Amino acid sequence: QVQLVESGGGLVQAGGSLRLSCAASGRTFSSYSMSWFRQAPGKEREFVATITWNGGSTYYADFVKGRFTISRDNAKNTVYLQMNNLQPEDTAVYYCAATLGYRFKYSYESEYAYWGQGTQVTVSS
Repeated sequence: QVQLVESGGGLVQAGGSLRLSCAASGRTFSSYSMSWFRQAPGKEREFVATITWNGGSTYYADFVKGRFTISRDNAKNTVYLQMNNLQPEDTAVYYCAATLGYRFKYSYESEYAYWGQGTQVTVSS
C-alpha cells in the first residue's frame, strides 16, 4: 500500500503559477505510475495529467493546453504538477493518485487504487 499527501495549493491571481506536490510514503514508489485529477464545485472529478513509473511517458488533458507539466522525483518519493498561466476555470480541489497498471487507461478513476486527500487551488480574476 501507499499513502499520498498533496500540498502546494493556494490562492493566486489569473496568469499566475503554482507547483503542487504529492508525497508518497510507500516503499515501492518507483513502481507506480502517478496522476493528477481535479474536481471543481458542482462538477465531476476529471483527469489532468499522468506520468509513467519510469518517467518515460506523460499524458495531459486537452484543457491543459501546454500550461501544466507533470514530473517525478523517485528519490524523494514525490510527484509534481507545475501549473502556469492559471485561469479562474482551473479553480478546483486537486488530487493525486497511484496505480501499478501497465498500459493502463490513465484517465479512468477506476484504474487507481490509492488517492490523496486533495489540495485547494483558487484562481481569482
